[in-house]
Amino acid sequence: MAESRAHLIASNRIAKKYGVEYNKGKGVDVRSKRATVEVETAGTVAEAPTQLKGHKGPVYIAGANQETIDKALEVTKGTTIGVMDSHGKVIKSSTRKR
Repeated sequence: MAESRAHLIASNRIAKKYGVEYNKGKGVDVRSKRATVEVETAGTVAEAPTQLKGHKGPVYIAGANQETIDKALEVTKGTTIGVMDSHGKVIKSSTRKR
């Protein structure tokens, strides 16, 4: 499936904030020493916890829009996965230890 413009913009913005490059290939979208971030759209947010499985340190689902953020908050309820907006602002902190 083609990458959405919202996903591309959010991924690049968050990668820049963390001082790393956006990973366009397989694997998580943004990986830095401080956090691992999977950027999602409303249609793909349910898959994100599986993609973040096995990663050490703080992990986040970043929503490309408000609808995605709301869905991400539902999906991550009771988990160690955090949620952030498309600018990298943390909405729900990850409780996964470094």
